[in-house]
Amino acid sequence: MTPISFSPWDMFLNAGPVVRFVMTLLAIASLLTWTIFIAKSVELLRVRTKLRKAEQTLEQANTLDLGEEGTRENSIAHTLVMAAETERKRSQDIPDDNDGLKERIVLHLERLEAAEGRRLMRGTGLLATIGATSPFIGLFGTVWGIMTSFTGIAASKATSLAVVAPGIAEALLATALGLVAAIPAVVIYNHLARQTASCRAQVADLTALVMRLVSRDLGRMQALTASGHVVRLGTSRVAGE
Repeated sequence: MTPISFSPWDMFLNAGPVVRFVMTLLAIASLLTWTIFIAKSVELLRVRTKLRKAEQTLEQANTLDLGEEGTRENSIAHTLVMAAETERKRSQDIPDDNDGLKERIVLHLERLEAAEGRRLMRGTGLLATIGATSPFIGLFGTVWGIMTSFTGIAASKATSLAVVAPGIAEALLATALGLVAAIPAVVIYNHLARQTASCRAQVADLTALVMRLVSRDLGRMQALTASGHVVRLGTSRVAGE
């Protein structure tokens, strides 16, 4: 009698169609988990590098125009700067409205910051789904496999453990694969969530730097306007004398 092989591959081949489908589904889920991990890790690494360079550029810039020139290679940083510049240009016909202008710019930048956070989290929702559902999918395969084994026992009227053991082992393999898919998915999801939160904090720092440049430019304009007003007053006073 040929001994029964209990290697994972042989158990997969000997399993029933439903259990085999469950195992295949869990294997695909595990492959997707690691694919997302590699892709998002590379993406977030590049984003953090670009954000650090943009932060240094905005830190060294004296005006918003210089910040615009230095952030052309960084999409989110350049978007923040251009949003502030656009709102400033649209508000030129509103006199003495520095506080209102700052408020409008902040609201716009906050929306862009939130949109960037959603973009960075794109794709990680699948990890949460895999982590939450894989154990139950594997459990379904196990229950189905055990049910099939006991049905076979009833049909053959054989009570030997050797008859039911292979089917139960194949069914339990589905639970193991469910855990293999779920545990890395949960760990990777939490890791990517922390990395994304770090990137969002960097974007928030860029927002603060952009607002500092806006405030600096508005202060210069207000000082120039005040000095010009003083000169005009002095000229008219001399003419009146």
